[in-house]
Amino acid sequence: MTENGLSSIPDPAVADGSSWEYGGRHLRVRVADERDVAELARLRRLWLEERAGRPVDDPGFAEAFAAWWRVEQPRRAFWVAEAGSDRAGWTPVGSINVLETVQMPRPGGRGTRTGQVGNAFVLAAFTEAGVPRVLLAAVVAHARARGYRRLMLAPTAGSAAFYRRAGFRPAGDTLLVLGD
Repeated sequence: MTENGLSSIPDPAVADGSSWEYGGRHLRVRVADERDVAELARLRRLWLEERAGRPVDDPGFAEAFAAWWRVEQPRRAFWVAEAGSDRAGWTPVGSINVLETVQMPRPGGRGTRTGQVGNAFVLAAFTEAGVPRVLLAAVVAHARARGYRRLMLAPTAGSAAFYRRAGFRPAGDTLLVLGD
């Protein structure tokens, strides 16, 4: 464990917008903003279609994604991973975000910040290029800079081992849910 109780993630330096190469591909991770919404929606669709093995018909998806972005953007930080170059242009190949929650202050203590990692997805052709690791490094660096007390996530069965290798550990069975 390191400061703020957050585990260390290898190579955080490339999470600041620097680029790296893998298999002849130029890659970078940077903070996403409103100019990226259409491309992030396209990436999200491609990612789902890649996993489903077929096109997913949803003509209103891009608009629904943009509406979600507008609601979530003030309380989330977003990153995008891209392949390409400044000369040829950059194409999104992965994304991740973190939702910040600030606990209510109490007498004798101030509210602490926590982060909920969400919506991590990377196209299959880029998972071995280190893209998931660098996206996660961006989130961890952000959490440290913001002074988060804890960084949480709900991994899929397929991603749990990746997060464990990055230092995340089970937090117990304390979650209760009402409804779906």
